[in-house]
Amino acid sequence: MTMASAAPGSNTPPATPPAPARLLSIATALPPYRLTQEQALAGARQVFAHRLRDFDRLAPVFTHAGIEGRASCVPLDWYLEPHGWAERNRLYLEHAVDVLARATTQALERAGLKPTDVDAIVAVSSTGIATPSLDALIMQRLGMRPDVERMPLFGLGCAGGVLGLARAATWATARPGANVLLLVVELCALSFRRGDLSKANVIATALFGDGGAAAILRADPKDHEAGPAFLASAEHRWPDSLGIMGWQVEDDGMGVIFAQSIPTLVREKLPEVVAGFLDRQRTTLSDLAGTICHPGGTKVLDALEEVLAPATDGLADARDVLRQHGNMSAATVLFVLERRVRQGARGLHLLSSLGPGFIAALGLMRF
Repeated sequence: MTMASAAPGSNTPPATPPAPARLLSIATALPPYRLTQEQALAGARQVFAHRLRDFDRLAPVFTHAGIEGRASCVPLDWYLEPHGWAERNRLYLEHAVDVLARATTQALERAGLKPTDVDAIVAVSSTGIATPSLDALIMQRLGMRPDVERMPLFGLGCAGGVLGLARAATWATARPGANVLLLVVELCALSFRRGDLSKANVIATALFGDGGAAAILRADPKDHEAGPAFLASAEHRWPDSLGIMGWQVEDDGMGVIFAQSIPTLVREKLPEVVAGFLDRQRTTLSDLAGTICHPGGTKVLDALEEVLAPATDGLADARDVLRQHGNMSAATVLFVLERRVRQGARGLHLLSSLGPGFIAALGLMRF
């Protein structure tokens, strides 16, 4: 950021730019059950093999997904039986609040804060419905002040991690000294529907996991060394692309929508968007120390490695998160961010994720 100039001939000193929002802390949490990829494949075979003629042709997606396992809020046997929307959403509410409460408690401890120190909450989730929203439920669970301001965000999908961070940073910058809590949770595996014989559902079964994260941001001129600074954000929606990614609500739950063309779109369309964003920040890919990317899948990560070169430091962390936890939608990129913070990353980092719309979400942080 550059300092604004005073008007010619004016005695007014130049305006001081606002302090950037800084990441005071970040923490992640998982639901109680652990499913290996071998267990997921065995379960999928039990559900699909006798009804889906192409299952054997699709089954290699489990071994090629780059995933060893993922967390789940229900045991494997649950997926083998039919379940309605009401039951799924009840489980979503129960486990989303539990995961967020644990992540929030740890984030507060790492920042040296108490629940009553939180001034505002941004809550991101697209895998269930909560009214009252998740932020209100967390306020009740952890005993936060009744005057906390809230911003629940729904429908951002995998882009929600970066965009939630951007919204929290904007709010923190607008309210210097306020502690803004970001909550992100996705229980993607609850979307598994045994009656859906589509290829997209089989692929989702190989990819999706559950998880959540909490982060605390504050913008204060006195906090020069408080943590990584969130400098800028942007999003770009490509026209005529609404059917690329999203959810389709059915009687028994939400069915996943995603196109096979996503890696190709990343290679062909994302470079111009990234270059334009970085140019507006007066920087380039060569100036970056690394990246913090949402690992949607191995093919998308391969495409990102080409698009973001030479700034590929951090993609190994994205692959590790995918390997250990699968695709947790919006929460996944925050797992990558937590790893980068824990490892002591330095310099400028580009944040990126893709989501329904079809959009690219971008951010720039200095560690």
